[in-house]
Amino acid sequence: MTASDPAPAPRLAPLDAEALRIGQKLREVGRALDARYLDKAELVRLLLVTLVAGEHMLIVGPPGTAKSALVRHLARLIDARYFEYLLTRFSEPNEIFGPIDIKAFREGTYVRRVEAMLPDADIVFLDEIFKSNSAILNALLSILNERRFFTGSRSIRVPLSSLYGATNEVPNDDALSAVFDRFLVRASSENLDSFHFHGLIERGLAAEVEALAGGLEAVAQPLITLAELRTLQAGLARQLQFPEEFLARYKGLVFQIRSEGVTLSDRRVVKLLKLFAASALVDGRPTVNEGDFFVLRHVWNSVDQIALVDDIVGPVLERHRVQHPEARPADAGARDLDGILAELGVIRGLLLGGTPLSDVQLFSQLRNLQEIRTALQAIGTDTAQAMAGEVDKLLEGVFESSKWTG
Repeated sequence: MTASDPAPAPRLAPLDAEALRIGQKLREVGRALDARYLDKAELVRLLLVTLVAGEHMLIVGPPGTAKSALVRHLARLIDARYFEYLLTRFSEPNEIFGPIDIKAFREGTYVRRVEAMLPDADIVFLDEIFKSNSAILNALLSILNERRFFTGSRSIRVPLSSLYGATNEVPNDDALSAVFDRFLVRASSENLDSFHFHGLIERGLAAEVEALAGGLEAVAQPLITLAELRTLQAGLARQLQFPEEFLARYKGLVFQIRSEGVTLSDRRVVKLLKLFAASALVDGRPTVNEGDFFVLRHVWNSVDQIALVDDIVGPVLERHRVQHPEARPADAGARDLDGILAELGVIRGLLLGGTPLSDVQLFSQLRNLQEIRTALQAIGTDTAQAMAGEVDKLLEGVFESSKWTG
């Protein structure tokens, strides 16, 4: 081989039986979360990937969109030590990191009792994280960066796997940028579209019945142990080898994203490689493929950048999906299509049933049709594309109808 020849792609050995077994269990965790939380598949996938990679994630969205419920359920299914707290500007460090040890303080030592508090947890969820004060945020930085909590003159190594933060809005305060940057990926959790309404009611009522019967603890039994998760995390180091073709595609995406004004630091560029490898590990693959670039859809720094990043990464993911249709779970698209078909039938009946609609009602149904069309295009199967064509015909018919012109 000459100096000008390309380096051969790394050849990783197949995953050992233990990694495959644990990966299968982790996928069962994902399926359990998918079955409970409607239209949160990508969010669930990010939860699993960041957990395996030992990285942190921010969930942005309005109240009531299952942010805390998802993370709480995840911790339950993994049987991990879990800490959750809703932060306000009045929150004090002892509420998060534990109270001062009074006995030790009387003896001249300043330490906190961290048992069952954040420094003692494997998975942490902090709601409204950016509303906390500087004392809490500064202590969080060392935990996020170094997995260390400083109490008095002591430094405690914390067992944290991942910290998940939630906020109603992305911060624009420079004082918060250091903490914000430590969340490697950011995911949006919004209220469901209209065609998910019936599914929302069905699953929501099931959850209410479950709560009356004893809650999550009574029905959600652990599917994987923390020790097994640690084994998978330890094996991630062996997977951090990437084909040159993959790295070349990654380089192109990084610089395209940066050219559009989305800040992506060198630190995050390197750390994102861990997420790609973790995504492959969750699937039981020994190496990455372009489907793992879905992570890049979540590197935005403001909600205005979500569509921009998706326009860059989306075509790469779509090409991979077309070339590898088996990569999408066989029943995921079918479940989506069932709900969309039911909603489409309702809308068709309203638009073509002969009952006059007000302008407000008409515009509402047209907006619903546009949402359905977008969802069908995202599914991308032949059946979904055919249904998208039916939606186009229905839209054309509405625009030409006397209801519209009149």
